[in-house]
Amino acid sequence: MGLTSRALEYTTALLTLMCVVLTVRFWPRLARRGPVAVLGRLGVITVTQLALLATCAVLVNARFDFYGSWDELLGHPPTTPGHVEESGGGGRVYASHGGLVQAAGLQGLDQVRGLPAGPPGKVGRVESVRILGRRSHAVNPAFVYLPPQYFQHQYHRQRFPVIVAISGYPGGIMNLARFLRVPQTAGRLEASGRMQPTVVVMVRPTIAPPRDTECVDVPGGPRAETFFTEDLPEALESAYRVGHDPSAWGALGYSSGGSCALQLALRDPKVYTSAAALSADYRVSEDLTTGNLFGSGARGARRQRGHDLVWRLRHLPVPRVSVLVASSRHGEPDYGPTMRFLGAVGPPMTSARVILPRGSHHFTTWRREIGPAMEWMGRQLTFPQDTTRHTTPGSTPHGSAQAAGRGR
Repeated sequence: MGLTSRALEYTTALLTLMCVVLTVRFWPRLARRGPVAVLGRLGVITVTQLALLATCAVLVNARFDFYGSWDELLGHPPTTPGHVEESGGGGRVYASHGGLVQAAGLQGLDQVRGLPAGPPGKVGRVESVRILGRRSHAVNPAFVYLPPQYFQHQYHRQRFPVIVAISGYPGGIMNLARFLRVPQTAGRLEASGRMQPTVVVMVRPTIAPPRDTECVDVPGGPRAETFFTEDLPEALESAYRVGHDPSAWGALGYSSGGSCALQLALRDPKVYTSAAALSADYRVSEDLTTGNLFGSGARGARRQRGHDLVWRLRHLPVPRVSVLVASSRHGEPDYGPTMRFLGAVGPPMTSARVILPRGSHHFTTWRREIGPAMEWMGRQLTFPQDTTRHTTPGSTPHGSAQAAGRGR
């Protein structure tokens, strides 16, 4: 029974209901004097409250995806396979380079409607995996959308551009697939010819849940920026035919995930050359969910200032990247900061915008923006990026990266 499965939700809810019913049924027997009756009442109250808390925890975790599996919750390190594994979603993941991409269970994919169903060469495929960071030591759950062309013979020697789609906090990859409908949108745009064939990897912004790491390398703590700029590209290139050049890589996200996408492009343009942000913040602030992200003293202040994107554009060399930002004139609190950010953009950086007349900080708004954002990003990324070396007859096109060297 998976940690995010409907079966667990129904089971905990049923047990809680049973506890309530039994409490009502047997309470008159416990309404007596004496230590045994008092202990009985305390025990019944305790069990009922624990059952209720467990149900709430399961529902909240399923909604926001703090933990994707029991192993992740209990802190058990994943095993590193040296062979092909079958994913819970029916796909295959070819782990290489020490197993940096590993097949995972469904991770909630069974709750998502509209995913590819049929031959991968015709409709594509979504794989459920976990990504291991060799430097950050993070283990992050992910969904990977592979377009139909990835499985077609005429593309078997070509690499594909990559969009790293990042959820908001405290949401997880389920939000990207179920509510924002990222893989469904990619398939629809590709089928209509409005987006080139692209691999989309869906991840969450935090690598140390429940802490909000904001894609920052915390001194003495989680190295979230390292995960996104070094570990994630290395892992994907080890398991999928994706481009090595930065021109093939873009980041996209909503809310704090959009903030992360912009941070990655402006701070690490040799990794990500484009970013699309829906309802983003333009600087990283600390709060109860983040803790101390930058350290103390003057050095900590400098580190925090380096994550203020408007300050960077005004005081540091402007990177050669392309960005798209989305907001709403009414109902979205980031409209003013969005316009200030756009006002600070200058050559060689380019910008685009999606400004709705009215919207809110919610999926109902972001679903109106995700299509134009992905279509725009598809025009920024290069394809075909490069080709793999000749594969032997009968070999599968879905394997470890074969091109020598990394263009980073």
